[in-house]
Amino acid sequence: MTLTLYYHPLASYCWKVLIALYEHGTSFAPRLVDLADPAQRAELAALWPLARFPVLRDGDRVVPESSIIVEHLDRHHPGPRPLVPADPDRALEVRRWDRLLDSYVQASVQEIVADRLRGAGGDVARAYATLATTYALLERQLGATGWLAGDAFGLADCAAAPALFYAATLQPLPAHAARLRAYFERLVARPSVRRVLDEARPHFGSYPFASAIEPRFR
Repeated sequence: MTLTLYYHPLASYCWKVLIALYEHGTSFAPRLVDLADPAQRAELAALWPLARFPVLRDGDRVVPESSIIVEHLDRHHPGPRPLVPADPDRALEVRRWDRLLDSYVQASVQEIVADRLRGAGGDVARAYATLATTYALLERQLGATGWLAGDAFGLADCAAAPALFYAATLQPLPAHAARLRAYFERLVARPSVRRVLDEARPHFGSYPFASAIEPRFR
């Protein structure tokens, strides 16, 4: 049965799901959605009334929300290794860092980018401060582990790749955060992440902070 992913190649939450699909080696049909196109937006809204991507269609089942999609893939289309551990306590740790990245890094990035797109010139100092705080948290967490939530690549790392990629275009990773910077390099060198970046590259010009993307990614 063919999976269909409704997504956009610049959307950070879509990157999380794409990385998981590529990690699992799962076949799927990509369905790029332009929300500015009324017909395409209506098609997505028919599946998920909030009309937000990513959305995965798996037969008669419609699965929205990036973290839920990754767990669905783990359960119903498993790859060589799970992205969420079977052990409940380890799974909670993975989910904790996944939520931190979405709720604080991704949300702060979206606030800053939305302000730029609106040309509002609003006060986004709190968003920048949140990025600095989460960078420090991540640097401390990475002191004892190879990946973000253990010694194996998992859901939290799927979330970290897009979160840190876009965050770094707004507030560069601190020079003194050696572990965080090394972790980011491991992320972008991973084949699944590199594939997502390669697929997104033709669209980077539409990102309002495209000039801050490192030349090696353009």
